[in-house]
Amino acid sequence: MSNCRPHCAACCIAPSITSPLPGMPNGKPAGVPCVQLDDELRCKVFGQPQRPAFCGGLQPSAEMCGSSRENAMSWLSKLEQATQPV
Repeated sequence: MSNCRPHCAACCIAPSITSPLPGMPNGKPAGVPCVQLDDELRCKVFGQPQRPAFCGGLQPSAEMCGSSRENAMSWLSKLEQATQPV
């Protein structure tokens, strides 16, 4: 898998982002949609220098994305929970 699924944005909603991004200077909590998502659930700062390194490092894969948006949300939510600081 090399391209994102249209109208998914699971990776822009499920994980927390601790670094600042445009419109969210304190990052975002897990489960909250990024303010940079447009009406078609595409990133408005994709490829821009303001985009956090975390976002650029999260590449689509069969394991992460699964066969549906719901699979991706579930997988990313479980990963978020498993990697929470103690």
